[in-house]
Amino acid sequence: MFKENESIMKKVIGSLLAVSGLLSCGGNNTTVEKEVIVKTDTVVITEQAPRDSFMVFGHIEFPSTDGLTISASSYEVIPSEDYIILCHQAGYSRGEYREIAKELNKMGYNCLAIDQRSGDKCNDMINETASRAKKDKKSCEYADAEQDILSAIDFVHKKTNHPIILWGSSYSASLALKIAKGNEKVSAVVAFSPGEYLKGTNLSESISGLDKPVFATGAKKEMKDIDKVLSGVTSPTKQVFTPSEEGVHGSSALWPSTANNAEYWTALKAFLDKLSPAVAENK
Repeated sequence: MFKENESIMKKVIGSLLAVSGLLSCGGNNTTVEKEVIVKTDTVVITEQAPRDSFMVFGHIEFPSTDGLTISASSYEVIPSEDYIILCHQAGYSRGEYREIAKELNKMGYNCLAIDQRSGDKCNDMINETASRAKKDKKSCEYADAEQDILSAIDFVHKKTNHPIILWGSSYSASLALKIAKGNEKVSAVVAFSPGEYLKGTNLSESISGLDKPVFATGAKKEMKDIDKVLSGVTSPTKQVFTPSEEGVHGSSALWPSTANNAEYWTALKAFLDKLSPAVAENK
């Protein structure tokens, strides 16, 4: 199935680039304004990046372990096969990563931003997974979203043999750390504002001994608690970044609207630049 979809996607990408060339024959590098929508078995491409960036943005749906349909935004770079799975904070949606994912694309990473069942909306993007879960009267506590993240990992793992970086924000950062401890498909974690948010779980204890690369940060006022949560992480490549200014909670620290977003980006990029050798060892 995935090989078939992969073949379809290659044809789709070729078609999109061809359309891009036809619509932009003036020779400039502006984004194609005409919306191009192409359907495959699993992907609906709803937005096209500038034609010289080789990025494809699409809407993807796949099942969680209990059958609930998960919605996700795919930001793919061709021909890179390295993936970052992006998980949002409480009350949010995959829209938290609308601009962040595109910046990560420039660094060569494919990204999959998912809607977990615990959330609502962000940046004009409704959390479709949460809406379905509420309609089906499923439990939508933070811990219930773990199965959605695990399903996303399995979905991406079938697409690539490369290491998977798991990225979380607030409660999903806690889940990302917890999952990474025992999931061999996850090779590294990026955690924005992790904390003791999971009922019935002592996060600090559950991730003690985690030896995979970890990048963690948050608002300046959160750093004491973040240090405490990560105290048992034994990874030699653990990096805890404390911002010089106050900053904000969660991955929105990277948004352009956050005054000191540049220092967060600088620290994160330094971590990712050093990650490749460490990730390869955990593959």
